Amino acid sequence: MKRLVVKFGGSSVGTIEKIKKVANIIKRLSESNEIIVVVSAMSGVTNELKAKSDLISKNFDNKELDVLLSSGEQVSCSLLSGALIDLGIKARSWLGWQIPIITNDNYTSSQIMKIKTDEILNFISKKGVAVIAGFQGISQESRITTLGRGGSDLSAVAVAKFFQTDSCEIYTDVDGVLTTDPSINEKAKKIDKISYEEMLEMASLGAKVMQPNAVQTSMIDNIPLHVRSAFSEKSGTQIIPESEVDYKKVVTGIAYSKGNAKVSIVGVVDKPGVAADIFEPIGKNNINIDMVIQNTSLDGKKANITFTIKREDLKKTLSLIEKNKQKLNYNKITQDDKLAKISIIGAGMQANAGVTHKMFRSLADEKINILAISTSEIKISVLIRENLTQKAVKALHKTFGLN
Repeated sequence: MKRLVVKFGGSSVGTIEKIKKVANIIKRLSESNEIIVVVSAMSGVTNELKAKSDLISKNFDNKELDVLLSSGEQVSCSLLSGALIDLGIKARSWLGWQIPIITNDNYTSSQIMKIKTDEILNFISKKGVAVIAGFQGISQESRITTLGRGGSDLSAVAVAKFFQTDSCEIYTDVDGVLTTDPSINEKAKKIDKISYEEMLEMASLGAKVMQPNAVQTSMIDNIPLHVRSAFSEKSGTQIIPESEVDYKKVVTGIAYSKGNAKVSIVGVVDKPGVAADIFEPIGKNNINIDMVIQNTSLDGKKANITFTIKREDLKKTLSLIEKNKQKLNYNKITQDDKLAKISIIGAGMQANAGVTHKMFRSLADEKINILAISTSEIKISVLIRENLTQKAVKALHKTFGLN
């Protein structure tokens, strides 16, 4: 008998009717498998809880925020267990602290260190279905922790690792991993197989099917993932090692992220350590830097340093740079906060020349100006005006034969 972990996201358990449908899926799977279920909060609940904390304080304590946000998974975990019991299935819910799922103490964005398996293994060996609340654990200080947004994916991958399951199935509201966001391009199609590396790039660059940390963990531990729909019988998408993927297409998918801002520091002295002086205080304030471009003047004495961040971090970033003005000795700062990042991803790009030219020509034909560029072996990202996002995605989707 195989042992499966099946994870259901918020959209899959968003209503009572959907929870009942999920219970029937689990019932069918449990007839020939040992089943451990990981469940997210019902769609929208985590945002509602976060909004409540903001009404109390804009600096709500992170430890108490984890207690608050983790309650959403407790509700869906209990409702799904109750639905299974109503179908005549032996089922029981477990919260993170009950198992326990031990994490570090990086509250609101913790990492799982260990999961105790004895009690749940004993339960499922006797034809029980274990329903685990995703997204949560407990620190060594015995405080409730959460794993960051989308953290139920990470819970499922960790359960697959520690319980040595034969498969990790991620159920969502779409048929699998798609070539791009179907809400922005109706011609998006399902990808049958995708490598860990490609999936990690897509998740990191804006695709919302899986949390990047979960993909990275599954890649490190070589855990096969299967993304599929909770509402159809279609085969879904297998996420597998790169060596097992047949790369007939150069580009596998297109991701995008809105809400980006670009900051340019003009006229800094070009000397060793200047970039470190700029980015050190920004990093210490937990602001993530994305693209970085440095242009040096012809005489080699001055440089312009441009970088991108998320829009919500712009005000704080500008303040930190201003405070450091005397040390940096720059001429001026320019900024733009209405930008989007568009990325093409594909492991097949490594063996095919001309991909960069093809991408840039496609955007040029649509009169879309490129403001910044970054690349890796399997992706090319460009920064463009945010209001041109849909136009760019549709053009590239067509250019690379993904329609």
